Amino acid sequence: MSSEISVTINGERRHFEGGIDIAALIERLGLDPHKVAVERNLAIVPKSAYTDTRLEEGDRIEIVHFIGGGEATPEIENEDDVLEVAGRRYASRLIVGTGKYRDFEETARAVEASGAEIVTVAVRRVNLSDPSKPMLVDHLSPERYTFLPNTAGCYTAEDALRTLRLAREAGGFDLVKLEVLGDEKTLYPDMRETLRAAETLIAEDFKVMVYMNDDPIMARELEEMGCVALMPLGAPIGSGLGIQNPVNIRLIVEQANVPVLVDAGVGTASDAAIAMELGCDGVLMNTAIAAAKDPVRMARAMRHAVIAGRAAYLAGRMPKKRYADPSSPLAGLI
Repeated sequence: MSSEISVTINGERRHFEGGIDIAALIERLGLDPHKVAVERNLAIVPKSAYTDTRLEEGDRIEIVHFIGGGEATPEIENEDDVLEVAGRRYASRLIVGTGKYRDFEETARAVEASGAEIVTVAVRRVNLSDPSKPMLVDHLSPERYTFLPNTAGCYTAEDALRTLRLAREAGGFDLVKLEVLGDEKTLYPDMRETLRAAETLIAEDFKVMVYMNDDPIMARELEEMGCVALMPLGAPIGSGLGIQNPVNIRLIVEQANVPVLVDAGVGTASDAAIAMELGCDGVLMNTAIAAAKDPVRMARAMRHAVIAGRAAYLAGRMPKKRYADPSSPLAGLI
């Protein structure tokens, strides 16, 4: 009989008989191999190699959720005005996150109300104590929405790369959102680490939408590097402070040849409208909807705000003047 070995799975020490392979391990844990990705000692194990990869004493295994994939294909009313990212076309210019909601049911209702076609998702460990616990894909169909894996919570380029490589192994993703944070208090991006991660991801054929500070010079460098979308912050993540530096956002928009989406800081519908009136191609938000007293109603408000802001930008606002200008003609005044 094979001797027993000890391995660490998702941070938990477990014991198995010697000679067990990854395929047998996944079956033993009651998981669907099509819905997870596996990492062994920091190296991703391809699904094709599950039966050939045997566990050894001291192995460290990470098993993360398969978080879906797919591309939204709704009817586009105005073919001349769509959001196009990395060759994919979307009618909605609103991207929403899937965190901070009370439950998956509320998440699904809010996403539906928002009209969004792209949703950001995080890569997280499988719950080994209850592998049958509902997953996000049980409530948001990957056939209907484009899932955008992000690197939320990553503070180094290495962590971000590891996360997105696992996401691609889990669901075949290539369109991803990169964010590498600088500190826990402000959640501002660490642009040095962001640049390092972006360069490697692009070399590995990822299509990178990048969270960044509101710096036009950095925006130009990231675009020249090959990022498919620029996502400058409006204000710190989760702050709800709105667009704090509209001048720099406008400068980034004016020089960019790829989509520019405000990411972070939106608090209410007027903030989303302002972002769109500046000429942004879209807005990404999570907390503004999820933390509202009525998330579903706020999601609906954000949907209309983005549409109205885009229409106002295309219409071209009237010039600002120092003094009053009567709207009624003076000729013929009684």
